[in-house]
Amino acid sequence: MTATEPHPVRRAFHSQAKSCAGLGSPFMGRLMTLCAERLDPATEIGARVLGWTGDVGPAGQSVPLRLAGALHRLVLSGADPDLAAVYPPAVVPDDDLWAAVARALAVQTTALHAGLDRAPQTNEIRRSAALIPAALHLTARFSLPLVLSELGASAGLNLAFDRYALDLGHRRFGPADSPVRLSPSWEGPLPPDRTLRVAERAGVDLAPVDVRDADDRLRLLSYLWPDQPERLVLTRAAIALGPPVPDSGDAADWLARRLATPRPGTLHLVYHTVAAQYFPDTTARAVAQALDEAGARATSDAPLAHLGMEADGERATAALTLRLWPGDGRPIPLARVDFHGRRVIWTRETPLP
Repeated sequence: MTATEPHPVRRAFHSQAKSCAGLGSPFMGRLMTLCAERLDPATEIGARVLGWTGDVGPAGQSVPLRLAGALHRLVLSGADPDLAAVYPPAVVPDDDLWAAVARALAVQTTALHAGLDRAPQTNEIRRSAALIPAALHLTARFSLPLVLSELGASAGLNLAFDRYALDLGHRRFGPADSPVRLSPSWEGPLPPDRTLRVAERAGVDLAPVDVRDADDRLRLLSYLWPDQPERLVLTRAAIALGPPVPDSGDAADWLARRLATPRPGTLHLVYHTVAAQYFPDTTARAVAQALDEAGARATSDAPLAHLGMEADGERATAALTLRLWPGDGRPIPLARVDFHGRRVIWTRETPLP
């Protein structure tokens, strides 16, 4: 880094500020900007954060979100009332916000170091607003119960998407009495009205979150942004439904084992949402190989589907893409989806092949 180049960690905070603001969190936009501009390398926490090496951005170690989550955890746990007093719903000037943050950085070093030690672990259940219509189309196409296998499942909240209600204008899909109600902005044809049946569900993650554990539960909630209380409400409601705890392990090895046992009379749906970008190349190749090999064994009585909601270079939305077997397994574009599931643009006009 030369004298004229911006500090890489400060640059990462500025970039995160723009991303957060673009995803509807002006508070996080302010907080990340203040961190970028005012973190002091002479302090213990400031020195650690600004001295971080490697890829510190969202595709790497997510240092800005580590710090933001550690601070939010102090608020949610009640461990720092002074910090909580300047967090949403309070609205205070930047100088007052930073004064409280700076004091927390100075006196809450043990808790903040612990937070910085852990990579962010989110489980955005609003992404189920894309999973539900895809599953409805698959149910209409095959009329079979689903076996669910989620890669990068985090806390397993999106393994329970069949238990959530999806409100699209004047139409509701899913259980009418569900405590989790998703209401994305929707464009395009509505999905078919079917009842989802799940025969089995399981997920895998390198560092799964067990929401039955109070500490894990608090950590998961801390990565939600403080000025988006609706996400806290939805996540707590999803946790209350008792989702399955994902297995711990490598996605490729786990998937190969899951696909090795045929399940006649079911459709096996393998899926992931904004997770594949974090897979090492060896894992990504092994996942693809496991799917291709299982696809070659698929039958009309035991079909296989692979659904991915992943970044593809377009900044504002992710691509929702489906592959099906028996068949050639070619990618079928279904929709564009806001990364937090706030907006779904269903682009496929015709039924599934």
